[in-house]
Formats: sequence, C-alpha cells, structure tokens
Amino acid sequence: MASVAPNQNLPLFYNAIEPINVGQHGKMKLRTGLKVPRFAAGHAVPVTVDEFALVQRHFPIVFAIGDNPVPIALMGLNEGVNVFLNDDGSMRDETVYMPAYLRRFPFLLARLRPESDELSLCFDPTSEVLGTGKEGEAVFDGEQPSEATKSILSFCEQFEAAGQRTAAFVEELKKSELLMEGEVAIQPQGTEQPFVYRGFKMVDEEKLRGLRGDELRKMNQTGLLPLIYAHLFSLTLMRDVFGRQVAQGKTPNLPVQQAPETV
Repeated sequence: MASVAPNQNLPLFYNAIEPINVGQHGKMKLRTGLKVPRFAAGHAVPVTVDEFALVQRHFPIVFAIGDNPVPIALMGLNEGVNVFLNDDGSMRDETVYMPAYLRRFPFLLARLRPESDELSLCFDPTSEVLGTGKEGEAVFDGEQPSEATKSILSFCEQFEAAGQRTAAFVEELKKSELLMEGEVAIQPQGTEQPFVYRGFKMVDEEKLRGLRGDELRKMNQTGLLPLIYAHLFSLTLMRDVFGRQVAQGKTPNLPVQQAPETV
C-alpha cells in the first residue's frame, strides 16, 4: 500500500513515476476529466481501512496472499474482469464508490532517495495528465505550487497516512493469526459444479470467536473489531459480483478459478 521509489516495483496501474518540479513542469497545466482505460483491466484494487465502511457496501474486501496481505476490493472475480468500470475506465454507475487508490491516480508520494524519509509528489507521465495546452489549471503559481497542486498533495498525504493505518491493522491481524486462506464456491442454478475462487486471504471467523475476552475488548477499543466485521460482511457481495459477471457475459467456462496471487 505504501508508495515506492521511482522505477522500482511500480504500483498497480503506474507505468512510470516522475517527480513534479518547477523546472520541468512550471508552465504546464493539469488536465481534468481524462479517462484511464487501464483501470478496466484490474479486478482487484488496494483499499485503506479509512474506506472500509464505504467499500463494504459495494465490493467484497479480501486480503492479498503473500507476506504483505494488503486489503483489496474485488471489482471482479477473475483476472482482467472489472464489472464496475466501462472500457474507458469510467464508472458504470456513478452511485458506486470509487476507491481512493483510483481517484489518486496518476499522482502519488514517493521517496526520491532510498536513504531519505522525505516523500515528494510524483505522477505517471504516461497518463498525460500534465500538458502545455491552454486548458486546465496551472501546476505552479510562479515558483510555488498552485492551489490545485496543493489540493492534490493534500489528498496524497491523507492517502499515505491511511496506508500507514492500514499496515498497522494488517500487522495486528497477523499477530493474532486471524488470517487464513480463503475459498468461495458459487453454484449458479442449472450448473453441475460450482465456481470455486481461491488465491486470497480472509479472517478466520472460528479463530475470531475463540479469542479471549481481553483481546476482543482491546480490538474493539482500538477500532479493529469494526474493521474486521466490515470485511466479513462484505464477503456476501461475492455472489453479487459473480451475478454482474454473468449479466455482462464475462463468466469463465471453467468452474475452478485461481485468483491472481499479487496485486
């Protein structure tokens, strides 16, 4: 979830990262309303704990497998399938919540020097969000960032802080050993075998019920317990997403599906 150094393990959807600076971008404008077709090929999007209350109303929240099980919102159950976005990357239904990770694109905070803790505002130059045309808001006001750029920076700072809170939440789940390999079986009417989805992690409800009273009380006091239940409640939306795939003709032929292991 945390940002990475430019050109090293680029985050999902980013093709390149370039720091914004007055020397290179001083006379450029911010283009608005650009579509991002690459979003439509992503079925899983990272989300932060700050968004759980909204995300769980629209998407299943699961955890990526591996050493860094970040929470992700499933916008489709199969790789390359997104049932909530049009081919140009816009939302099919504007009333559906768009995760902050998508709204942040193509900007992010990144460390320009690995030895430094300082984060700089960067963007993906392949997005063409910055240009030299007449339309759009200025990136800089003289030597200083414009109000539009300051607003983008503020949003990225908030996202970064939310990412740190998310990492702390995941660490607590790992310490309590509450995460387990997930599996969901969906059997549409008229089929002989169910569609089985794996390749993600979820909270083990049996282990959760088995926690001591003091552990549960601490989780409740620190706000972790509501987040866990938001995740668990959201899993009922798996069938809703599957139904959307069926309605859009995006249902795979094979009944057993292995979800991608990384995001």
